[in-house]
Amino acid sequence: MNVYLYILVMAVVTYLIRMLPLTLIRRRIENRFVKSFLYYVPYACLMAMTFPAVFYAAEEHFVAAVAGVVVAMLLALRGKGLMTVAVAASVTVFAVSLIQGL
Repeated sequence: MNVYLYILVMAVVTYLIRMLPLTLIRRRIENRFVKSFLYYVPYACLMAMTFPAVFYAAEEHFVAAVAGVVVAMLLALRGKGLMTVAVAASVTVFAVSLIQGL
């Protein structure tokens, strides 16, 4: 029975988090700081979820994980697309892992 209560509470909280901003904020956001903050929230969340996972998943090949992150950061800073960054980082990790295995 407790599992259903937990699911219900989670559903209500999730719904409120998504619904309240839509109903309470009616006018356009003009504050530059708030707009900038809201613009970068998805990127910060994505980074917070993926960055630790990269290093925990590659415990055996830590150097390869660091090399992949460095390549991904350099390409991202140069304005390359997501697909280019992901493929280049993956290829780098694969290559460094092969070199380490020799």
